[in-house]
Amino acid sequence: MQFSTIIDDLATQGWSLQSSFLSNAVTHKLADECRRREAEGALAPAGVGRGEAQAVREGIRGDQIQWLELGQSEVCDLYLNFMDELRRALNRELFLGLEEFECHFAFYPPGAFYQTHLDRFRDDDSRCVTAVLYLNPDWQPEHAGELRMHFPDGSQRDIAPLAGNLVVFMSGDFPHEVRPTQAERLSLTGWFRRRPEDVLGL
Repeated sequence: MQFSTIIDDLATQGWSLQSSFLSNAVTHKLADECRRREAEGALAPAGVGRGEAQAVREGIRGDQIQWLELGQSEVCDLYLNFMDELRRALNRELFLGLEEFECHFAFYPPGAFYQTHLDRFRDDDSRCVTAVLYLNPDWQPEHAGELRMHFPDGSQRDIAPLAGNLVVFMSGDFPHEVRPTQAERLSLTGWFRRRPEDVLGL
């Protein structure tokens, strides 16, 4: 099980990249599920911000999303249950107090991107750990669409969205962006959440 490597990486450097995290069969089924939903029009343009301030701004991000819920499909339930196992492992080893995992399919059409951002809102620290699973089996360098991570020392790293690659990082510590993609780009993007600190203090 790759959980131990993820835990060690988070403890030492705050982020982790795991290749072939799930079997090819499961990854392909998740990709098929994403494409089915996109073809049926179930995915909607993603917004930025939250609450009443949330708005679709294609100049900032151009992906289409749909949130996963238990009971929607067998393969999605399998993924959600697997990530809940990871949540429990993170709590057991790193004492993060994670209470839930939320995630959505993200479909980037050619030309779409997502500008540099943090996954944690300024007034809400409940998103603690980000987890992104890529679903693109035949990705080529000319397709671009890399995840670009920005590190505290000013360096950067580009990660290709190859099927089976799982990127996990502390949500409030790493600005990141999705470079413009030249091909349809699929992923499952999610967050392990804990109760906000102001609630914990009550």
